[in-house]
Amino acid sequence: MKFSIGGSLKLAFRPWVEGLENIPAEGPAILASNHLSFSDSFFLPAVLDRKVTFIAKAEYFTSPGVKGKLTAAFFKGVGQLPVDRSGARGAGEAAIKSGIEVIERGELFGIYPEGTRSPDGRLYRGKPGGLARVALATGAPVIPVAMINTEKIQPPGKVIPKLMRPGIRIGKPLDFSRYHGMDGDRFILRSVTDEVMYEIMKLSGQEYVDIYATAAKRQIADAEKAAKDADKAAKADKSADKSGDKGDGAA
Repeated sequence: MKFSIGGSLKLAFRPWVEGLENIPAEGPAILASNHLSFSDSFFLPAVLDRKVTFIAKAEYFTSPGVKGKLTAAFFKGVGQLPVDRSGARGAGEAAIKSGIEVIERGELFGIYPEGTRSPDGRLYRGKPGGLARVALATGAPVIPVAMINTEKIQPPGKVIPKLMRPGIRIGKPLDFSRYHGMDGDRFILRSVTDEVMYEIMKLSGQEYVDIYATAAKRQIADAEKAAKDADKAAKADKSADKSGDKGDGAA
């Protein structure tokens, strides 16, 4: 199913790729990518000959009805792995455990260090948990990946993608074997994550923002709410002024 889906995506969207030679023909590796769109997890596997396993919400695999079964079949077909994210800490541990299992099987494990999609196309601070802990626990090389323009193809909230060419840049593998077994040191985890994010930034050309994307999303939501509240207040004041003018005229 992966090859049929990948072939269809390549035929329809014609993604361009740089750095395919950096993907090993065999053996384990971690693909660490920026995250601009829901479609990132489909375009990257589509251009590779090897299977890439990403983490996906368990709800995608357990939704009821025909639509739910089709969705589950689709995600399984493109190599998505279900993880229960009902609890924040439990979700992180489950993702790390799953990533280690994928690596121990000698496969490719895909992960988004930002933890969520970018709300505005910029690159945000990487979370030091999953990526670094899997890398240090397994000794697997980390390959930085930059998705280009996928946010324009399928912006957040849009179901139907636009037909345009996305790009994928794949960097050279990063070796963190010098830190092997030090996955309990938070300073090492931070350092490894920051090094990977720097390489992703160079590949993508994105502006880097040194806060987490989840915090940025909250800020954007708060700003939008404040703007809506201000607009409502302004309309209410304008309405009150008109009522007052009418009253003055009647007097």
